[in-house]
Amino acid sequence: MESQHQPADGTAPPDLALLIEQVAASGDREAFALLFRHFAPKVKSYLRRLGVADPAADDLCQEVMLSVWRRAGQYDRRLASPATWIYTIARNRRIDLLRRDRGTEAELDERALEEPDGQPLGDEIVAARQMRERMLEAVATLPPEQARLLKIFYFEEKSHSAIAEEMALPLGTVKSRLRLALGKMRTLIGGGQGQESEP
Repeated sequence: MESQHQPADGTAPPDLALLIEQVAASGDREAFALLFRHFAPKVKSYLRRLGVADPAADDLCQEVMLSVWRRAGQYDRRLASPATWIYTIARNRRIDLLRRDRGTEAELDERALEEPDGQPLGDEIVAARQMRERMLEAVATLPPEQARLLKIFYFEEKSHSAIAEEMALPLGTVKSRLRLALGKMRTLIGGGQGQESEP
């Protein structure tokens, strides 16, 4: 079987969403290596702009990319670009670091997608912020219980079982509500067609 990976010499940019899907489908290490090469320097730079100093930025970057490897199956190209998804993971890891090191209640807000001096970010991060804003607008149209589940699953990166435990719901209920919410999100953002109903 021929490799679907694009050349890594810069002449043909890889399909980043496809690489994530290949990691999810088969644990494709070559696909992950390309993702790492593309995103790791950007993620580290992003974390440093958010005030994370070396070597913590290096460590946090490694954690972010490890999360990309482990959670690739959660990615859905119809809901977000690869950059949106990965920078969201990076922001969450940075907030976790603040809470762990400073004991503060760091909030999930848009300041985490801005540079400290207020200057514009690179085009990729700006695009990620815009896509995330559209996602949050779509989430706001969902019923409250679906919106809460989706925020916990997608933005806080918690597993189905962790959500079920946190919300005291049966695992099957969590899965069915998430399927319904994701279906609505895809339609609202312009993605898939099928609407699933909750049993």
